[in-house]
Amino acid sequence: MPKLVMLPPQSAKTVRWAGDLVKELPQYQVALPETDEEARAAIVDADAAFGVLPADVLAAAQKLRWLQSPAAAPPAGYYYPALITHPVQVCNLRGVYNDHIAQHIMMYVLALARGLPYYMDAQRARRWDKDARKSGYVDLQGATALIMGLGGIGHETARLCNAFGMTVIGTDARWEYETPGVETHPPAALDSLLPRADFVIVTVPHTPETEGMWNAARFACMKPSAYFINIGRGLTTKIADLTAALEAGQIAGCALDVYEVEPFPADEKLWTLPNVILTPHIAVHEAANIDERQFAVFLENARRLDAGESLINVVDKASWY
Repeated sequence: MPKLVMLPPQSAKTVRWAGDLVKELPQYQVALPETDEEARAAIVDADAAFGVLPADVLAAAQKLRWLQSPAAAPPAGYYYPALITHPVQVCNLRGVYNDHIAQHIMMYVLALARGLPYYMDAQRARRWDKDARKSGYVDLQGATALIMGLGGIGHETARLCNAFGMTVIGTDARWEYETPGVETHPPAALDSLLPRADFVIVTVPHTPETEGMWNAARFACMKPSAYFINIGRGLTTKIADLTAALEAGQIAGCALDVYEVEPFPADEKLWTLPNVILTPHIAVHEAANIDERQFAVFLENARRLDAGESLINVVDKASWY
């Protein structure tokens, strides 16, 4: 009988998933420890675990084979040297958010292309101002989107951009999808591609290689009429450098759903700059069917582990994704 530990803290979701897992796969024994001390005891003979696994809990595991991450890109600190070198396979939840996040990205693209932030400012001021917009319209049929990260989210975003008639350029370090209609390049080509882009769309996870990569030097490579969109992870982008680039007119505007620090501090100047859209990390918040999709990945991996089959969504632990 395989044993799985739902790592603390417990929530209505972990309790529900534990019950649903046993209903679907009654051969599983599921533990729901409330504290790290209880988790250390429970994981000694566990085959699998779900959640965030502290190093001291991992050290107690004697037969752990599978760790299911609770996210597609878990927060900084999830991967650490002992976990990376341990034989346990880590799997994430990538693939379940593609359509919702791509639609959120297109909301940004359309709003920035048509100058919506300027008109929203005028609306809040109760000002009838046909000249509120301070940047030119962007005709998407003649525009170029540079998508950094052609995984599931980037792949779906590229499809939607193509549907609007946009030229799409993509870079990725690990190609997993066919990308019809996309001009593909390795990550090393990024700086040479930036001057071509009207929209720079970042979907990459936070890794040792991507941390802080969107900085003053990169923003200086962009066109003054271009827009920056980040919906991947906040630690890829230096907020101070982005703010400076906007104030200097190096780029025309930006849209962010993720930030270096979350919640985003109220005293940050970026809140007050024109032609900026800030949403509070909600691209998939309460989106339809997300819980069901997440559980389906979890359940399939539990079934595969018991059957001795290859797991899905396996992570390259050293790369964090």
